[in-house]
Amino acid sequence: MLDFTRAEFIKSAAGADGFIRDGLPQIAFTGRSNVGKSSVINTLVRRKNFARVGSTPGKTAHVNYFRIGPAYITDLPGYGFAQVTRSERERWAKLMEAYFSSGCVTCGVLIVDARHKPTGDDVTMMEWYRDSGCPVIIVANKLDKLKKSEIEPNLGTIVGTLGAEDGSVIPYSAQTGLGRDALAAAIDRAVGK
Repeated sequence: MLDFTRAEFIKSAAGADGFIRDGLPQIAFTGRSNVGKSSVINTLVRRKNFARVGSTPGKTAHVNYFRIGPAYITDLPGYGFAQVTRSERERWAKLMEAYFSSGCVTCGVLIVDARHKPTGDDVTMMEWYRDSGCPVIIVANKLDKLKKSEIEPNLGTIVGTLGAEDGSVIPYSAQTGLGRDALAAAIDRAVGK
């Protein structure tokens, strides 16, 4: 099993020449700019300010590498919402395309907002994972912001929109830690640890 609590920041890569290519598994965390990727990572490693959480969406501008024993978590720039210039958005898109075509991704963690139907960008990201044959773990974050009666229908909408299997979405709350152990176990299974 991977020991997520011993995670350490390794580096940020602004371009393909900075990507780590040492053969260790890489778990790519993807999602919209305001979906709480950094908060999910912080919950997973059980450290409050490990991955930087910004007051405005779009703070992650590079591929950030965190070592978790014999593997890496990679925190990628968010998509679809960030209030940044068009040229910066284009740079992020090229960076992500280069990273995904590098052959380094072992497993993906697609984080969506449990409160809303997945966006077109979420669907595109899911299709990329599916087309590449890369296993993907879907995390429905912000579950704590839903009423109990909304949870099941919302998870059903996420499953249907992304074309996922029933029961394949991990209900998650970065605020309460709900789903943390399920996500850790799913990552262990995906990377064979």
